[in-house]
Formats: sequence, structure tokens, C-alpha cells
Amino acid sequence: LYICNMSKPVICIGASFVDELFHATEEMMLATTNEARVTKTAGGVSRNISHQLALLGVPVQLISVFGNDSDGDWLKKVSADAGVQLDASITKSGLSGKYTGILNVDGSLFSAFLTNAANHLITPEHLSKHKDLLQTASYLMADANINVDTADWLLGFSIETGIPFIIEPVSVPPARKYRDANLIGLYLITPNEDELPVLCSEKAFFTQQQVEELLMRGVQNIWLHNGQHGSALYNKERSVTLHAPSIEVVDCTGAGDGSLTGFILGKHLGKEDIDCLKLAHTLSAEILQVNGAIATHLDQKKLLGLVTKYYPH
Repeated sequence: LYICNMSKPVICIGASFVDELFHATEEMMLATTNEARVTKTAGGVSRNISHQLALLGVPVQLISVFGNDSDGDWLKKVSADAGVQLDASITKSGLSGKYTGILNVDGSLFSAFLTNAANHLITPEHLSKHKDLLQTASYLMADANINVDTADWLLGFSIETGIPFIIEPVSVPPARKYRDANLIGLYLITPNEDELPVLCSEKAFFTQQQVEELLMRGVQNIWLHNGQHGSALYNKERSVTLHAPSIEVVDCTGAGDGSLTGFILGKHLGKEDIDCLKLAHTLSAEILQVNGAIATHLDQKKLLGLVTKYYPH
């Protein structure tokens, strides 16, 4: 039996990883040894978003896969300590997933490795067993690490229940799986400029054509992230754009996750699209200025107070 809170939880479905980030201390050189410092943080797109939402006072459930190793125990503890509920998560035998990122001197990504990811274990069968929990959601959010048939099941569930469903494409390889997926009725998809083209057919060459193609395929809202150029939210009626604040980047990890977290918080608080974007960019900017993917220094009140620092009007 799932007790429904005063406010319904956001349910995040997808990856939990240990993030090991190697920060190069000088320009990267190929085929030789590079000096670096290393940080270890809890990661995975859905886990990051659920963790940050919980810190911002939003009730949240995470459906993810953990290994039965010390990394898995640590990831669960970090998540639970932040206030994330794990009622429908899976613990598999074997190693937990790990994301190993190699960062350039400026904090941008040089390359990354993903090992032992077991997101295929989040199946439609697993989710059907937890329908009672899913029905309590205010929003469903999945990252594209999950299989397309699982996303398809979630989309059907979303249409049947009226609970909005969001897909976060993560990066080019997982996003590419969704090129031919059924997206009719999807509430929101959040690609950046690299992920948008691989979600579309070869015919759609320009950004505008790609956005139109996704709208034609039945996506209600497309939120396109353009890094330091800001972002734009498109639907059939209109588009809303917002510039990004200029800041000194420390570490790019988790900035996209943070912006989606800020947007969901805005929706949770009943804000207009433009104010959701401002919250999104503010949280993203704060995450870019810390190591790791989570702004642990913020609560909801602090974040709301920071919006005017970046967007004074």
C-alpha cells in the first residue's frame, strides 16, 4: 500500500551510477599519461534529478537498478539520505553501474565510459507490478538509458492516467534509440543541439524542421538546450526562449539534469513556462559552479531567491 502524500511525488525512472570524474590538470594528450585529480560522486541522470528534487523539497520516488556491492549500498544510502524514496527500485547481483568521465582542463567532457549499466532490468513487467505507486505521481520522468519498450509502456500509462511523462535524452547514443519510437502524447522531451538531430529522420536538417518533425510525431513540448546560448521551449502554439547567464564553469557534469530539475520544480509550484525556464537556468548555473552533479548548497527557498541574481528584470 502506498500512502499518497499531501503533494504527489515526481517519479523518476532510469539510471543510478557511481560517477568517477578525472579532471585533467593540463591540456589532454592522446596515447600517453595525463595528470589528473579524481572525484567520486553519486550520479546517473534519474538519480541526480530525484536527489536534487528531494533537496528542493519535492516528494520523489526513484525506480532504478543498483548492484548488490558496496557501490550499490552507497548509492542507495546517498539517495535515501537526501530524501529519495526507493520503493520500486531493483537490486541485482553483481556490480553497480559506473560512469567514468574524463574532463578537460576547462571542465568540459573529453570522453566518458559507462560500465555495468543494467537499465534493461527496468521492464514493462516490473513497472506493471508497481502501477499503484505510479498512479500516485504528479509527473513521470524517464531518462533515455531505459529501453524503448519500457518508455513506450510509460507513455501508454501516461495517456491512460493523464499523468504527464517527460523523456530526458541523456546523450547521443541513448537518444538515437528513440528515432523511430512512438512519441504520440509525450508531454516533454529535453534534447540539446547534439541529441535533437538523432531523434529525427535524415530529412529534417535544420533545427526548425527537427522541432516540427517531433511536434508532428505527437510530442507536446520540445525543450531545446543550447549550452551557453540558453534554451527554447517549443509547442504547437508558441516558443519561449531564455538566454543563459554567463558564469565561470567548474564542472559541466549534471548541468542538464539540473535544468530539468529546476523546470519540474517550477511546474510543481504551478509556475508559468518562462518562470520554469528561469528556475531551470538558475539551478543549472549553480551546478556548473560546483564539483559533481548536485547543488547540495541549495534548498527551495535559496534557489527561488537566486533567480533574480541571474535574471534581474
